[in-house]
Amino acid sequence: MGSLLKPPVGPGDHVIGHADAAVEIVEYGDFQCPHCAAAHPVTKEILKVFGDQIRFVFRNFPLAESHRYATIAAIAAEAAGLQHKYWEMHDMIFEHQASLSYDSLFVLAGKLGLNPEQFERDLQNEGLRDKVESDFESGIRSGVNGTPSFFVNGNKFDGAAGDLFAMLKESSN
Repeated sequence: MGSLLKPPVGPGDHVIGHADAAVEIVEYGDFQCPHCAAAHPVTKEILKVFGDQIRFVFRNFPLAESHRYATIAAIAAEAAGLQHKYWEMHDMIFEHQASLSYDSLFVLAGKLGLNPEQFERDLQNEGLRDKVESDFESGIRSGVNGTPSFFVNGNKFDGAAGDLFAMLKESSN
């Protein structure tokens, strides 16, 4: 049996979908990881195809030793969340990953219409840094050793996003 998700999805998580969805997918991801950027359109397609059957959660797992901007990008997404734009920033960071930098996060925040002063303050918010670290630590406890890593209904899924999509399509037939 594979690793189990620890802790289960809770009120501190960013969630798309309903709590009673048939399938809960938790992704541990790194905003600067090229594999996560490649998985991003696949997870968007899963949500589009399966709709209300899916509950999707993203947890931060910045591989800071390999990716210089991974942690600040995760904090930026959390900061956008304080202005009710978490998922919009999540998507924009992945879609603009090739130009990711500290300054580019402010450009993205501007495109989303975020309050720039609040965004800048929130990037220094220790509570947001703690949230990112807590996500990372939960990934370690759950057996995550690379990104992206997926959990389906609490169990680690050994495979890429495309494999996950294929499995979901097969099980829905």
